[in-house]
Amino acid sequence: MQALKTLAVAFFVLCGVFANAEVAKQNKDGVTVIHLDQHGGYFAAQETLADLKPGKYEFVVENKSEKQVGFQVQNLSNKKNLDVFLLEPGETRTSKVEVGKEGVRFRCPLNPTPWYDVDVIN
Repeated sequence: MQALKTLAVAFFVLCGVFANAEVAKQNKDGVTVIHLDQHGGYFAAQETLADLKPGKYEFVVENKSEKQVGFQVQNLSNKKNLDVFLLEPGETRTSKVEVGKEGVRFRCPLNPTPWYDVDVIN
């Protein structure tokens, strides 16, 4: 039952994030930048995670909680880790990954956060 409640909360958070987020932009190097704020138990994206295309991405992750957290990003289909790291409170780190047509998923491996699956539009 707790897992179902967590999933429902994540769904509504994502709906709110998608509704208010701006479109992700490419930097001068052609890399798409996504800013993620990590709170205690969930992520909030500053840019929309819908309609992403295959290519190079930078996930700029800021720890906005009061405890150590982590960031783990994987290939959506084969579950291969693309990057994983820890963040101290207030710390910001960038994950540079190649997103293929399969898409990616991410989560915090330290907190009980659900996987955020990001499909890619071909």
